[in-house]
Amino acid sequence: MGGAAVDEGPTGIKAPDGGWGWAVLFGCFVITGFSYAFPKAVSVFFKELMREFGIGYSDTAWISSILLAMLYGTGPLCSVCVNRFGCRPVMLVGGLFASLGMVAASFCRSIIQIYLTTGVITGLGLALNFQPSLIMLNRYFNKRRPMANGLAAAGSPVFLCALSPLGQVLQDHYGWRGGFLILGGLLLNCCVCAALMRPLVAPQVGVGPGPQQQSRRLLDLSVFRDRGFLIYAVAASIMVLGLFVPPVFVVSYAKDLGVPDTKAAFLLTILGFIDIFARPTAGFITGLKKVRPYSVYLFSFAMFFNGFTDLTGSTASDYGGLVVFCIFFGISYGMVGALQFEVLMAIVGTHKFSSAIGLVLLLEAVAVLIGPPSGGKLLDATHVYKYVFILAGSEVLTSSLVLLLGNFFCIGKKSEASRPEVVASEEERLHKPPVDVRVDSREVEHFLKAEPEKNGEVVHTPETSV
Repeated sequence: MGGAAVDEGPTGIKAPDGGWGWAVLFGCFVITGFSYAFPKAVSVFFKELMREFGIGYSDTAWISSILLAMLYGTGPLCSVCVNRFGCRPVMLVGGLFASLGMVAASFCRSIIQIYLTTGVITGLGLALNFQPSLIMLNRYFNKRRPMANGLAAAGSPVFLCALSPLGQVLQDHYGWRGGFLILGGLLLNCCVCAALMRPLVAPQVGVGPGPQQQSRRLLDLSVFRDRGFLIYAVAASIMVLGLFVPPVFVVSYAKDLGVPDTKAAFLLTILGFIDIFARPTAGFITGLKKVRPYSVYLFSFAMFFNGFTDLTGSTASDYGGLVVFCIFFGISYGMVGALQFEVLMAIVGTHKFSSAIGLVLLLEAVAVLIGPPSGGKLLDATHVYKYVFILAGSEVLTSSLVLLLGNFFCIGKKSEASRPEVVASEEERLHKPPVDVRVDSREVEHFLKAEPEKNGEVVHTPETSV
């Protein structure tokens, strides 16, 4: 599957690590905030939708599930669009789709229409913004990329803390239809962020025509031949099975312990507040010169920390224990959020990242649809929240071990073999002439004279050509 790409990326262009890159970082911060926080923020309107259409909790929960499924599952489609049309046009169309979906939802008369508008159309629009914004961030930052990824990832908890109260205020004053209409207008800011994604342009050197750009596949499936990518994809898919389960059930866990509703809901505020500071801090630490070569191991530790927190959180028996759990979960969750795409960029490189992230998100989409429902099934069968947290923690711990062992035995050895100094010394050894061999100048002169010349150019034979 091939074709020419309009926005090939910064081939041969050094990432500026600043300048206009800070505007790109701001746009990515906003896009990440909308993409991850919006599926959770619309849950504020669920009770009104239940009353309006006479449906239950499971019916309204499908709105957020469809949003997340579109965000993750359309990854390959986003990769194809970016490689074909470039990041900025795709994001502009995505911003229009995201806004149009919410505006259309304000006129819906059935829950099925809500699924199609808020779930499918808005979800597709957010997906067309999220993935290209990460690709542009990768192109503008190299040395400061871990810190940039951490700052961009902080948009998720910041927007979650802002959009949920805003949604409640809009519902109180304008109802769910007016709230959806205003949120649709708010999503037009995605188009503003798209306008910030200015492509990097190579400087013109000389007056002659430059070399033609090599065509790129619209979806580069060759990443599946990369052992590092395969290990990362498997580990990330297992991780997503349990990563989102505790935030979904922690409030219900608190209520089951007899905690009032307001105090139980405050647990998510604590988690989000800690997450705001954990993500940029993790990005800054990963960007340190001595730490960055070990970013894969740091990501594996973050997953291990998160899984271990789930296991210890299962032993909480009162509100204080759940508060401590949310603090440590916020730290580990923020570390995972800040490092996941930074590690993928480090494994596959700049040119394959647009395809790699799309394929990874597609694999994670399946896990996202399986994870929380499987926790719900276990809860329905046992009525014990402890088992749900143990299941989630075990899945995340397993993913950390997969990445750790895979990196140690496969990725690490591959990186060792391809280090520049090793390659350079090998090339020097291969091309260095033997010390004992002496070359006779008369033989060289005879050889050069014997070479046929044609139109001023030496005609090479297969034996003499490199």
